[in-house]
Amino acid sequence: MRKEITIAAQPRELRGKNEARRLRAGGSVPAVLYGAGGESVAVAINPKEVNRILHSKTGHNTIFDIAVAGGETTPVMVVDWQNDPIKENLLHVDLKRIDLNARIRVKVPVHTVGDPKGVKLQGGLHELITREIEIECLPDEIPEEFTVDVSELMIGQSIRAGEIPLIGSTKLLSPADSVISHVITIKVEAEPVAAEAAAPAAAAEPEVIKKGKKDEDAAAPDEKEKKKK
Repeated sequence: MRKEITIAAQPRELRGKNEARRLRAGGSVPAVLYGAGGESVAVAINPKEVNRILHSKTGHNTIFDIAVAGGETTPVMVVDWQNDPIKENLLHVDLKRIDLNARIRVKVPVHTVGDPKGVKLQGGLHELITREIEIECLPDEIPEEFTVDVSELMIGQSIRAGEIPLIGSTKLLSPADSVISHVITIKVEAEPVAAEAAAPAAAAEPEVIKKGKKDEDAAAPDEKEKKKK
């Protein structure tokens, strides 16, 4: 989505790790501007301004202007960025020039609203399977998000990507049968077998002992007869 935002950028001639560290120490981050048939340009930008865009509602789908000192001013999008894994500071940014008259591919978040009947009335479980879908559209038609109402979903029912209404020239690129949200039955684990059930098996051993005792008693008279002889 196009926003009336302009970020200033300074061209940079030097590249490499040392130059990147120097820029960060001075409050800037290295960035690369490319695309739309133009040359790749190395620039330095303010990370705070980029972070404000990335953390806005439209996020990385925001189209804004970059104004390179002594050079071009052009609409761009943040297509890639790198953060420090520990401090989470912005380390590097890739900016792509955007032709406002050409269709582009973007991923847009999907949110659900409502409480499914399958949860309230049937005791099911609601799951959000897909959190974003990919579309193709003109830059000015990029939606902030898609919202789907799941209130009528019962157990076994789902909403798929192909059911999300699109506007303007927007075209769905994600598989139409991709499940966005569904309601399923909650699985109940089987109860452990009661200890009493094992008792009959344990009683089998004394039976063997009793049988052996009877055999000994049955053989006793024969032994007495042998002694008499």
